[in-house]
Order: sequence, then C-alpha cells, then structure tokens
Amino acid sequence: MHSFTFRVLPERLAIARLPQDAPFPGWAAGSFVHLARTPDEVSIVCAQSHVPASVRHERDRVALGIVGVVEMTTIGVLAALCGALARAQVSVFVISTYDTDWLVVSAEQFAAARAALVAAGHAIEGELPGA
Repeated sequence: MHSFTFRVLPERLAIARLPQDAPFPGWAAGSFVHLARTPDEVSIVCAQSHVPASVRHERDRVALGIVGVVEMTTIGVLAALCGALARAQVSVFVISTYDTDWLVVSAEQFAAARAALVAAGHAIEGELPGA
C-alpha cells in the first residue's frame, strides 16, 4: 500500500442535494466545489457558508485531500483508505478528481479519521477548520 500525505481543506463544507432536474446553482461557489448530476439527484459539495438553509444538506464536513497526483491505474487506494476509516467507525464521503482523491468526514469524526490515517502510515497536514 502507498503512503500518502493529506492536506486538510481550511474551510468547513456542506454536502447538499437537489432534485435531478435542478440547474447547478449559483451559490455553489468557492475554492472547493464539487457538482455531480446522476439520474437520481444533483449533489453539491462546497463551503457550508454558501448553502442556503432551505436546501437539504449536511453541514460541518472536513475534506482531506491526497497531496499530488494519484494515477488512475493505481489499484486499491480508496479500498485501503476507506477500510482504515471503517475500522475506526468513521463515515466517509469520497470525491475523486482527475488528479487525486478527497476524503470528506464530519468535523465530529475528524480526530478519529486523522488517527486512523496516521496509524495506517499516512501524514496529515493541517488542522480541523473552525466552524
């Protein structure tokens, strides 16, 4: 298994859900935005300060991103990382991009996630962002 360095995104995120036919909203903005449309829904991850209270969402999420590029041919990365978090009873929302992967955990479970990843041989750069 590879050993990775993770960086902690310095802002709290929200994971929002809209109906499948909803347009991507203008409030989905900031330094970290993930938009996904499936046949069933639109999911949005962005700074929680941008998400209107009227939108269905989960708040106080923290993103840990693998520093550098993880080649798409690399096998077992997410299985190993999610396995370490599962053994620590940490729920994870995964975002994969062209270059890397992000593990999004609740702020409440951040310390347990950090400990599990460090115990698995990874390094974490950054601290739990404020609310």
